[in-house]
Amino acid sequence: MKKFLVLCVSALMLLMAGCGGEQASAPASGKAPAKDAQPVELHVAAAASLTDVMKELADTYEKDHPGVKLVFNFGSSGALQQAIENGGETDLFYSAAQKQMNALQDSGNLVEGTRKDLLENEVVLVVPKEGGKDIKSFEDLIRSDIQHVALGEPKGVPVGQYTEEILKKLGILDQVKAKAVYGSDVRQVLSWTETGDADCGVVYATDAAVSDKVKVAAKAPAGSHKPVIYPAAVIKGTKHPDEAKDFLAFTSSDAAKKIFEKYGFTCK
Repeated sequence: MKKFLVLCVSALMLLMAGCGGEQASAPASGKAPAKDAQPVELHVAAAASLTDVMKELADTYEKDHPGVKLVFNFGSSGALQQAIENGGETDLFYSAAQKQMNALQDSGNLVEGTRKDLLENEVVLVVPKEGGKDIKSFEDLIRSDIQHVALGEPKGVPVGQYTEEILKKLGILDQVKAKAVYGSDVRQVLSWTETGDADCGVVYATDAAVSDKVKVAAKAPAGSHKPVIYPAAVIKGTKHPDEAKDFLAFTSSDAAKKIFEKYGFTCK
């Protein structure tokens, strides 16, 4: 009887062990479920004047490309150029001037064959919409009652470089520099003008268009500065060349052109 009980218990234990092992092992033909793939992050360095339009473009692009996440670094083109040269993670660069893109091309930082001129803009003089001084031209900047003129810092901010060309052409550069306050990018110039911290500022037409706190006092005289061209390119060393080239192509598409034009840009 004891032997019979021992045999029964042993058989029961073997049966339970067999069932447990069967539950723990995966089916012979099955595979472990794959984890959801993380989206590719594209790091895009873009001129500050592109802030609003790039955000809308990103929303449109990401809806059709759920496997891509766009991460932007907005700032002056000069500062962005330096960051790229110093090894900052960047897949694409959208500059507000040829100068910074030329420097990157000369230093071998662009993927060959990807550079293209994308957009054109205008330079305008803006004043606060309410309570501003009666300024109607760039020549008015030398008036004694105009004390603070907001300009882009000319070494690294393209709008500041264009502004110096304009003022030099008009023969008033030195007089205006004496009352200039320099912003780190075009959006800072716009902000100072909006708040009245500056009597006026020189920005792009597209920056003036997105603000309801300033109005355009004057456009830059024809022929007073180089054309404001926005080049774009893929940066050498990108970890995602195919995705970067695809987004660059998208920003040249008809769908993107409509969005750029909505914000006041002229497409090339």
